[in-house]
Amino acid sequence: MQIVVSLASEKETVRLGEDLALALKTGDVLALSGDLGAGKSTLARALLRALADDPALEVPSPTFTLVQNYELRLPAAHFDFYRLSDPSELDELGFDEAIRDGIALVEWPDRMPDALPDSRILIEIAHEGDGRRAVITAADPAFSRIQRSLAIRAFLGAAGLAEVRRRYLTGDASVRAYEYLPREDGSRLILMDWPKPAEGPPVFDGKPYAKVAHIAEDAWPFVALAEELSARGFAVPQVIAADCEKGILLLSDLGTEGVLDAAGGPLEARYREAVLALAHLHSAAFPREITIDRPDLPRHTHRIPDFDRVPMAMETRLLLDWYMPHHIGREASEAERQAYLALWTDLIDQLQEGERNLLLRDYHSPNLIWRPAEAGLQRIGILDFQDSMIGPTAYDVASLIQDARVTIPDAMGGRLLDAYLEARRLSPSFDEACFLRDLAIMEAQRNCKLAGLWVRLWKRDGKPGYMKHMPRTITYLRQALAHETLAPLRNWFNEARIGILES
Repeated sequence: MQIVVSLASEKETVRLGEDLALALKTGDVLALSGDLGAGKSTLARALLRALADDPALEVPSPTFTLVQNYELRLPAAHFDFYRLSDPSELDELGFDEAIRDGIALVEWPDRMPDALPDSRILIEIAHEGDGRRAVITAADPAFSRIQRSLAIRAFLGAAGLAEVRRRYLTGDASVRAYEYLPREDGSRLILMDWPKPAEGPPVFDGKPYAKVAHIAEDAWPFVALAEELSARGFAVPQVIAADCEKGILLLSDLGTEGVLDAAGGPLEARYREAVLALAHLHSAAFPREITIDRPDLPRHTHRIPDFDRVPMAMETRLLLDWYMPHHIGREASEAERQAYLALWTDLIDQLQEGERNLLLRDYHSPNLIWRPAEAGLQRIGILDFQDSMIGPTAYDVASLIQDARVTIPDAMGGRLLDAYLEARRLSPSFDEACFLRDLAIMEAQRNCKLAGLWVRLWKRDGKPGYMKHMPRTITYLRQALAHETLAPLRNWFNEARIGILES
């Protein structure tokens, strides 16, 4: 498959290099072909500088050294094949290692075409009038990634930002990725890249996980919730422009400062502001449906889903399916499984009696921005709320005071809870005892899920790094199980001899 790009100037060649930098993945080989002076080195230099996020990065030609190596966001090796005569020379230059650990840029690939993998991305640059023409040939998945990056550039052009620089910011646990767009005045914008995900395998009643757990599958919920939360005074990204069908959003930037210290520990004053924002959120009912009505977007109504018993129960099974076999070396017996599921059925039934309102679902340190120059609700910026549901308000409090990625000391967690409760007591309808019961259930539900999830990410998905969170998760679960409401579940853990209650 091919894409043809007209390059009217050197500036447009540089821009293509920056766009390609955001499309490449480990293992990619970019073969640059063209006559002397066609712009191969300009393109390579722009790409490497974008990967380095350094417009002044020194990028010497590899003509004499044959290869230049760069330790960047993606490790990159820049090869020149012009003076090579035998494929064995590539072994000495570390070509295989380069594409195992990062990417390779190859100039003069036609000197040794058989040495390149079939999956290579070929870019042929030729003179065209006063400018250049680049023909990009690639197979999927590389072709789709490049096509996506160029579609984002077209989106930015339509938004009046055709020449803005694009720089990688971060990815998240989903298919979303983020870029930042630096501006001449020192400010920046954020671009959310949210391609439609492939449908996963069925996990319950013939439905994939995203549909059972009500995970947002397009950008409309983000836009709707951003407008609703902003109208209520919360600090959320402003949606400046959007193509919700393609999943490309241009957002305002809330800042870069988080709620953790330099060592990754929680800053209590910032967490306190975050928990007070939650108290405010939970004090007023949210509508079930939010209609987007703005001139630049089609009219759309988003219905906020329920955090109902099916996803709650499904998540708790992760402990049975993944944590238990890993931790004690055996599957749960059928009797143990049925007893565990019955206990959770009863606990979820109890939640139906408690307070229900909007819950943001991922209200924890990675998604909170500290804004010291602001006041009140505006001091805490909130990200990643597209999966919000209507459910037990205690869920978000549990998510914050038992932050899955940060150890919240017991005393600090107690003070944060006290601050939340003090704010909620201003409402005469707030049932504190009921809320505390729901909080214990939600803490247990979250940590049963996480204990299994960390193992699954390691064993199934090859991501062992998440296991570093396991000791904290088990400590949090042990704390939750101390509540009297959870005595039957606590007894189940003892009888199953899983050892979670052992300190």
